Order: sequence, then C-alpha cells, then structure tokens
Amino acid sequence: MVEGIIAAIIGALAGVGGTVVYTKTRVAGGKHKADQLIAEAKTKASNIVLKAKDEALQLAKDAKNEEADRRKKWDKTETRLVERETALDKKLDELDKRAEGLRAQEDEVDELKNDIRDIRTRQQEKLEKIAGLKKKDAAQKLLEMTERDIKDDLTGLVAKLQNEAKDTAEEQAQLILVAAMERMSSEVTAERTVTAIKLTDDEMKGRIIGKEGRNIQALQRATGVDILVDDTPGMIILSSFDPLRRQVARLALEMLMKDGRIHPGRIEEVVAKANKEIEKEVIRAGEDAAREVGVVGIPKDLIHLLGELKFRTSYGQNVLMHSTEMAHMAGLIAEEIGADVRTVKIATLLHDIGKAVTHKIEGKHHHIGAEIARKAGLSDEIVHAIEAHHDDVEATTAEALVVRVCDALSAARPGARNISAENFAERMRELENVANAFPGIEKSYAISAGREVRVIVRPEQIDDLSAIKLARDIANKIESTMQYPGTIKVNVLRETRAIEFAK
Repeated sequence: MVEGIIAAIIGALAGVGGTVVYTKTRVAGGKHKADQLIAEAKTKASNIVLKAKDEALQLAKDAKNEEADRRKKWDKTETRLVERETALDKKLDELDKRAEGLRAQEDEVDELKNDIRDIRTRQQEKLEKIAGLKKKDAAQKLLEMTERDIKDDLTGLVAKLQNEAKDTAEEQAQLILVAAMERMSSEVTAERTVTAIKLTDDEMKGRIIGKEGRNIQALQRATGVDILVDDTPGMIILSSFDPLRRQVARLALEMLMKDGRIHPGRIEEVVAKANKEIEKEVIRAGEDAAREVGVVGIPKDLIHLLGELKFRTSYGQNVLMHSTEMAHMAGLIAEEIGADVRTVKIATLLHDIGKAVTHKIEGKHHHIGAEIARKAGLSDEIVHAIEAHHDDVEATTAEALVVRVCDALSAARPGARNISAENFAERMRELENVANAFPGIEKSYAISAGREVRVIVRPEQIDDLSAIKLARDIANKIESTMQYPGTIKVNVLRETRAIEFAK
C-alpha cells in the first residue's frame, strides 16, 4: 500500500514537471513572436513617417511654386495699373489744358455778344429817330398791314388745313383699324354652352331617373339644374340660368354614364368631383387668357370670374374668346395712337366680366363689371374704360374709346356671332317698321344684313331739305329703340320723274 502511495506521488510530480516545461516553451515562443511583430510595426511606422515627410516636402514645394506664380501675376497687374494711372494722369492734364482754352474762348464770345448788343441798340435808336416810331408801334402797324393784306388767304389756308386734317385723320384711323382686324382675323364663332346630353342608349334614361325618381332628384339637388327627360330618343336636356351649374351637371352625368354606377350616394360623390374639375378648368381658363394677352397683376377673384366667361355665350359668340380677341386688337390700336397699352389690355380683357354674375346681381353687365373692378382695387382708368364700353356712359379717355371701338369690331364683323334665321328676320322687319312709321314714306327695305335701311319717299310730300332731316330722324329713332352691333346706314331716296311721249 505504501508503495502504491509513493508511486502515485512520483507520477504526480512527473506530471507537474512536464506542465512546467510545456509552459516555459510556450512563453518563449510567444515572446519571440511578439518581438517579430514589434519589429515589423517599427519598420512600417518608419516607412509611413518617411512617406509623410516626402509628401510634406512636395506640398511645401508646390506651395512655393504657386506663391511664386501668384507673385508674378501680381507684379504684372501692378505694372499694368501703374501704366494705366500714368495714362489717366496725362489725359487729365490734357483736359485741364483744353478747359482753360475753352474758358478763354467763352470770355471772348461774351465780349463779342456785348459788342453786338451795343451796336444793335445804337442802330435801333437811329432807326426810331429816322422813322419817328418806337419799335413796338412799328411792329403793331406792320402786323395790321399784313393781316389786312393776307386775311382772305389765311382764312382759306386754315379751312384747307382743317379739311386735310379731317381727311388724313379719317384715313389714318381706317388704316389702324383695318391693320388691327387683319392681324386678329381669327374665327371667333365659338361653341355654345352644352345643354343637351347625348345618352349611350335608351336604357340609360331609366337608370338616370332611378326607382321612383330618386336618382334624378338627387342629381337636381346636388347640381341645382333642372333635368328634362322627354320623348326625344337618346337625349336629355339640362336647364339652368347658371352656366357653371350646367357644366357641372353635364360633366357629372358623363362620368356617371361612363362608370355605370348610378345611385344617390354615388351621385353626390361624382358631383363633388365634377365641381372640383370645373373649378380647376375655370381658374386655368382665366390664367391662360391673361397669359395669352400678356398682362400680369390681375387679382385672383377677377381671374376666376374671367375664367367663368368660358362657359358664357352672347349670340353664339364665346364671351372669353371675344374678350381675348378684343385685348389683342386693343393693344395694337393703343400702340398706334399712343394710349396706355396695359390699361387698354386689362380693360378689354375684363370688360364683360359682369356677365359672369348677371344671373346673381341685377343691372347692366358693364355697370356690374365696373363695380367689381373698383372693389378689386383696379385703377380708375381701367374701371372707367370697363363702364364706358357701351353708349350709356360717355367715354372720356382714349383708353375707354379704344375699348368701345374694339368691342364693336369684335362683335360686329361677319362670322363673329350666330343669330338664328327667325331672330334675323324679326330684326329686319323691326328695322323697316321704324322707317315706315314716319310720314311721307313710300317703301323701305333693310339690306346688307341689316347694316343699311333704304327708304324711298314720296317726292310730292318730301322735298330735298326734308329728306335730310328725315334721314337724321330715322337714325335717331333706330338708336333709341333698337339693339344692334356696329352702325346702320340710313339712305333716303327721293326721285321725281317727268315722262312724255312724242307722237
């Protein structure tokens, strides 16, 4: 047993000794490896330091070279400035010498003027002594003699110049107007506001009406438009005094028919969407018109009302297109006659803006438009030009007259407006009836599309002087009782024939 214990102790000691030897071996190996790593790190650090030194030396060298180049440029610039300063000094010296010479010449001129004045005074005194008249009296007598001798010639010359001025002014005005119309001779008969909706099929009428009329009632409530469904196949009619509401209703119906789902909930949603679309279209139309004409600074409220005119028509003529065309023509005419182009363009563009609210506000559209422009803060010149574009307000500025002229040009020229045959025939009959109401009229004819009324009188009742007065009276009656674009020529004819036969 003792032997076993001794053997165990010896084995343990042998194990401990082996472990110590192994540990010493590993420590020696780690130390060697650490020495190698330290040596490699020192070598790399030395290389990095050398490289950094080289780069620093190169940078310093580049900086010195750059500084040398910069110094050379500065030296050149300094030399150039010195030379320029020298040249300027020379020029200043020359100018000083020239100024001294001019001052000397001015003194000589002043002396000569004084000498001439003295000579004239002495000569005038001598002449007054010889003639026995003062200068003022002599001038007065000379004027009286001249006036007496050439009075008739002056009168004729003044009359001639006045007539020439009238002829020239009329010819010049015609040239300006014709040039403006020629440059703006676009097709202006525009599409009417749509009030009839074409259906995709006959079944769509029933779907629009809905069960017990729920759909059509919802549409009418949401849009404020009367929807008329009659026996006309494939068609329904929209009726409203507000053109924007008609457009919203038209767009909403088209969207509903395209979608196919028609019920009260969907109708409210589509009408709200159509309202937003029309609102965007209105603003875009107003901004496009202002941009096309070339004017800026118009308030947003007026731009919105201007855009609404896209959906208004007057005798088939789109009001927004009419206003835009007027603004172009007005700018051309204003440039020719020297009027304010911006004032004229804004006034013509906005002259019919009252038509956008005539269904809401009572009164004539030009008075309403002028009040809207005044509240929006536009200038008095623009407000007056808008208010005076019809005859019930006198135009007191050149800009207002240009607006009135352009309104007549745009509305009255052929093709500008569509008038139905019934309305046209009625206007022709009314024109003839106005002429026939006067005594001594044998027959009257409205010709040239209502631009002229030809009146034939009884020669035994109307003499030549009465014919002139009759033409004026008929023209005044037409002006006071009829509505018409442009002018109407009244042509009174009086003829006496004496016929005899030789047998």
